[in-house]
Amino acid sequence: MTQSLNTSVNDNPLNAVGSMTTETDPIIHHQRGGGPVQIQVEDDRTGISVETLHRAFLDHLFYLIGKSQDTATAADYYESLAYTVRDRLLKRWVKTQQVYTQGKDKVVCYLSAEFLMGRYMGNNLINLGLYESVRQAVEASGLDLDDLLECEPDPGLGNGGLGRLAACFLDSLATLEIPAIGYGIRYEFGIFQQMIRDGWQVEVPDQWLKFGNPWEIMRPEDQVVIKLGGHTESHRNDRGELQVSWIPGRTVVAVPYDTPVPGYRTNTVNSLRLWKAEASDEFNFDAFNAGNYDRAVADKLVSENISKVLYPNDNTPQGRELRLEQQYFFVSASLQDMIRNHLRVDSSLSNFHEHFAIQLNDTHPTVGVAELMRLLVDEHGIDWDQAWNITQKTFAYTNHTLMPEALERWPVSLFEKVLPRPLEIIYEINARFLKDLSHWYPDDQDLPKRLSIIQEDGDRSIRMAHLACIGSHAINGVAALHTELLKQSTLKDFYALWPDKFFNKTNGVTPRRWLLLSNPELSKLYTEKLGDENWLRDLDQLRKLEPLVEDAAFRDRWRAIKHHNKERLAQHISATMGIDVDPASMFDVQVKRIHEYKRQLLAVLHVITLYNRLKENPNQEIVPRTFIFSGKAAPGYFMAKLQIKLVNAVAALVNSDPDVRGRLKVVFLPNFSVSQGHKIYPAADLSEQISTAGKEASGTGNMKFAMSGSLTIGTLDGANIEIREEVGEDNFFLFGLTAQAVEETKRSGYNPRAYYEANPKLKQVLDQIASGLFATDEPHLFQPLVDSLLHRDEYMLLADYQGYIEMQDQVGTAYQDVEHWTRMSILNALRTAKFSSDRTIQEYCDQIWGVKPVSIEADTFGQALSVMAQRVPIPNL
Repeated sequence: MTQSLNTSVNDNPLNAVGSMTTETDPIIHHQRGGGPVQIQVEDDRTGISVETLHRAFLDHLFYLIGKSQDTATAADYYESLAYTVRDRLLKRWVKTQQVYTQGKDKVVCYLSAEFLMGRYMGNNLINLGLYESVRQAVEASGLDLDDLLECEPDPGLGNGGLGRLAACFLDSLATLEIPAIGYGIRYEFGIFQQMIRDGWQVEVPDQWLKFGNPWEIMRPEDQVVIKLGGHTESHRNDRGELQVSWIPGRTVVAVPYDTPVPGYRTNTVNSLRLWKAEASDEFNFDAFNAGNYDRAVADKLVSENISKVLYPNDNTPQGRELRLEQQYFFVSASLQDMIRNHLRVDSSLSNFHEHFAIQLNDTHPTVGVAELMRLLVDEHGIDWDQAWNITQKTFAYTNHTLMPEALERWPVSLFEKVLPRPLEIIYEINARFLKDLSHWYPDDQDLPKRLSIIQEDGDRSIRMAHLACIGSHAINGVAALHTELLKQSTLKDFYALWPDKFFNKTNGVTPRRWLLLSNPELSKLYTEKLGDENWLRDLDQLRKLEPLVEDAAFRDRWRAIKHHNKERLAQHISATMGIDVDPASMFDVQVKRIHEYKRQLLAVLHVITLYNRLKENPNQEIVPRTFIFSGKAAPGYFMAKLQIKLVNAVAALVNSDPDVRGRLKVVFLPNFSVSQGHKIYPAADLSEQISTAGKEASGTGNMKFAMSGSLTIGTLDGANIEIREEVGEDNFFLFGLTAQAVEETKRSGYNPRAYYEANPKLKQVLDQIASGLFATDEPHLFQPLVDSLLHRDEYMLLADYQGYIEMQDQVGTAYQDVEHWTRMSILNALRTAKFSSDRTIQEYCDQIWGVKPVSIEADTFGQALSVMAQRVPIPNL
């Protein structure tokens, strides 16, 4: 404790604190000479003045990191700063958990195989309101905060939209003061780090934990044991009731690591609890002494594989088994954790569903339905009917896909090997459900076959989406069209059975990360014009700025902000890839997971079409464009990886051709991540959302682009429909078949070759790809892509090609009218309130979870510090 300079920094939007409680400085009274002296004292762990932050920063460097300023690296400074910031979270975090553990309030438990959180430092600073104060504290040591922020690795806990959605939801839950905890896996290596070698994607381990993670706290006292394999045994208890015991073939220990998730301008700090797999017996001393050193640590290696990698390649039997073990591992650990917490404050589990609302983020955690039943019936002696009532009232299920092949199915034989007792539970759930169906619909003999959890045709398998629908009280899609298509096709029989179970919850993204953190200049403009930063919790307020679309000075400022963001991205591309791009060109961007239905290939066909035009007429005037692609392909997904190779091959030819220099540039940015998204989304002029209508559940990248003023070219798919409704039809570039037209075209006998033969420009492009123009050393390299389009074209690229090219021409014309384009950009950004994850979460709370906000009153340290300080003599000055 020392005297405080009381430095205040209030002119930066990243530093807004608002109503959040801060650690007020205690007033200490001492007698010196003849009169009282007031000295304001800040605790080094919680103080927020620049002086105190700077001192704490250097103290952590010395006492925790063990380095002096003479020897410290940038990574050392980052870690020291992380601990300094975490200190200021801990008091609110502990207080939040104290309130939740009293058991008075219902807690949302969000189960997800992915949490793509992004870097923690910047987000925590803005939510604490300390961004500018910390910047000054760091600068006092001659350092730059931006440099330290770049030292933080992106946590490798997710792949794409599913994990990023979960992260946005955690931010909104804390901001809305909703009691919540996220449960997942602490993947040691995450998805993978993508490198590009000779144009090909190469996967290397993502060692995001190589230097530790200062934001997490290990909780070994909360570890639980997970059963795997083995067999079951039945017996009668003293009351003559049948009881089943699971005798596992092996056990694994799940050890939790907790990370704080602070809300914006609130004292609430929720938790993300991630489970690490460890061996129940890590070291076999007898084997070691016998000289069998491999067997001495064999259990450790096998057990730890469970939390090594996100989505291990399931092209092998071993990979599929590991995936199933992963899913059961984190779900069982999380449910055991909830039950333990409940029993600390309530001796009965009969009201478990009144204290916990569990959301299944897609089908990955669906085995939780069977596992909660097992825990209630086998471990806690609750009769089946009561346990089933609790289970159904506890779970809710979010579906994220319309494609039947993406709905998880597990072979019964694999389940029997890995999870024998949960399989028996599933059999019993299914038998009772089918019996009910026969009573409800005796005349529909085929209905039980369609709705059964067990698919009997061919190799018997477990349909996890069916288990989720039967075991949950609510089922939701993630965009209006997606939900309607679930009702009409994918889950239509379940909708007919239980229409009241179905809800739509259109996805959203957090404006704190995707505006305030990634686009600070635009955020500052909003705050200036609105007078405060309350818009960050209520994006509807941005509508008040719509009259400014006619203000020339406002439009000038808007364009200047966009241009600066483009310069920032251009610098990143130059530093990363050695490619110079022109910020004055249109940035035409498609960044997302590489998949055939997302149709990155359609965008490549457009690039080649433009290239051909310029080769045929080098003097043709076109709007200069920089095409930016980024995204990862699953390691076993050959066609997606071949598309990445094609993008890079096209880029190599286009970027080196003097005929198109200054007019076309193609870039594939490797290793797309949240932190790259911070640079890309604010810089984009055009957002490519061109998936086949009816295939994309929602999308969230489309929302991030729109929030920063990018205009969308897209199909009527996923949330595109609602974005178009909100921003206005005139501010959206629409093309392509509708979902209904896609299905009708396929039913009538879609012939992609007919489109190829009828369209000379399309034929030219495909022939060039097939001829080896983009792979002279291996002419037939891209033949699989061409064959796929000509013989199947599952995702209707050829049917949509001409409409896409024509709409892209309209995009080019519109971009030439600078003032009109700016107006459209402004209206896109100001009309995105619907796509805040705060709105989505509030709807979940009101309609599915039945939870209420809980305010956290954070005590100050004043009284305790005063007592301490009075015992310390203050020398005469």
